[in-house]
Amino acid sequence: MHLISMDSKPNPTTLKNAQKTLLSWYALYGRHHLPWRDKSAPNRAYRVLISEMMLQQTQVKAVLEHFYFPFLECFPNLRALSGANVSEVLHAWQGLGYYLRARNLHKLAQICVNNANPSTIQDINNPLPCDVHLLRQLPGIGAYTAGAIACFGFDLPVSFVDSNIKRILLRLFALRSATPSLLESQAKLILNHKESFNHNQALLDLGALVCLPKSPKCEDCPLNNLCLGKENWQDFTQSKPTKTTKQTLHFGIFIQDSNIALLQSKEKLYFGLYNFPQIPPYLARTSQKLGILKHSYTKYHLTIEMYLCPFVALDSLSSDFANKDSLEFFTRNSLESLPLSALSLKILKFLHTKGLF
Repeated sequence: MHLISMDSKPNPTTLKNAQKTLLSWYALYGRHHLPWRDKSAPNRAYRVLISEMMLQQTQVKAVLEHFYFPFLECFPNLRALSGANVSEVLHAWQGLGYYLRARNLHKLAQICVNNANPSTIQDINNPLPCDVHLLRQLPGIGAYTAGAIACFGFDLPVSFVDSNIKRILLRLFALRSATPSLLESQAKLILNHKESFNHNQALLDLGALVCLPKSPKCEDCPLNNLCLGKENWQDFTQSKPTKTTKQTLHFGIFIQDSNIALLQSKEKLYFGLYNFPQIPPYLARTSQKLGILKHSYTKYHLTIEMYLCPFVALDSLSSDFANKDSLEFFTRNSLESLPLSALSLKILKFLHTKGLF
């Protein structure tokens, strides 16, 4: 029996049974240990917000083991986050990458706190709107994140689509192509309004653990009997091949009186973070080469060549990237409080192992 009949309306009995089976599977195999799923935790909606922002571009394991709890310790609620300096937020986000998320999170907190109406909010320290449409107006909040916060943070019966849920819907309904609006309508169609929290968590886990992109475990899927695309699952997986770009970059290491030179970036990707200065090839040719590192982010695969440059060479740096006045010198201890890019951390580790800094 199919979940959707010929008139595009769900068969009530089939739908109810499918929802029940999905919840039974989640009760046995769901990732209940994830702390942002704890409905009894204080500041619940805020904790959901932080987890969803972190998980946008970072794997669950990394977020859980290295970033989630330290960030909450630094900024336990939305008001604390809004009152922090953006450099403090970037430093707490250090290692997560995609730092625009951190800057958006900081802006979001300030907007919510500055516009808070004590008579209409549940928690003065976490004035986060519970309405999906209001959430979508905040920086860094898209359709999925808004729905996830509304459902997981406020128990609202809303549906949403991320990459995992999208894959399930494509295969479940045998959709070779689908617009975001179609996928959202299909997610809404099968939503369990009475158990929306567990229903949506179950779908996320089903996509992460069973309905995998390349090797789906169809025999373990609670929706196997209803899935129209299980026999040809490869045909119902929309994915775009990632094009990678290889680049070789030259970075200058300037050390003076046991202090090292860094540059606070003004570029969008690393805005507010401290990086080593990039140097032109001619300066690299006249400086001492220290070594090579490999580094990747988004679509870029970088070869990083590091050069120990004499202090007088600062005047030779390209003026459109850095000059002598824009560089700042730091001791090793002072670096601990700076927001550093992942690449900068990697270079510093290299220098430390070589006994250079």
